[in-house]
Amino acid sequence: MKQHKILVVEDEQTLRDAIVTVLSAKNFLAIEAVNGKDGVEKALSEHPDLILLDLVMPVMDGMTALKEIRKDKWGADVPVVILTNLSATDENLVTDIVTHKPLEYLVKADWKIHDVVDKVEKILKK
Repeated sequence: MKQHKILVVEDEQTLRDAIVTVLSAKNFLAIEAVNGKDGVEKALSEHPDLILLDLVMPVMDGMTALKEIRKDKWGADVPVVILTNLSATDENLVTDIVTHKPLEYLVKADWKIHDVVDKVEKILKK
């Protein structure tokens, strides 16, 4: 059975480590990126099956990273789950979400790590 590759783009190390640990325990191959620029580079070189993407990060924010990934032929269709502390109330953010089509939008206060893994499993039908 193919091991699904998940790219975790999150600048907060404790959260990133926790997500990677749980994904690895569920037999996913987790790749880590510490900011949006790193995330774009790893996404386009590694072609993960799914991307977990934080929005508020240094160097390049998640929405800019998503726009860059979506410009790529492969990246146009990759499933992306947004993980953020921002609720989608900002008009520009809502427009970007509609335009660049993340599959899911999870506000960090509303979920636990196992919820994210359940979502990943559902999306990839593991």
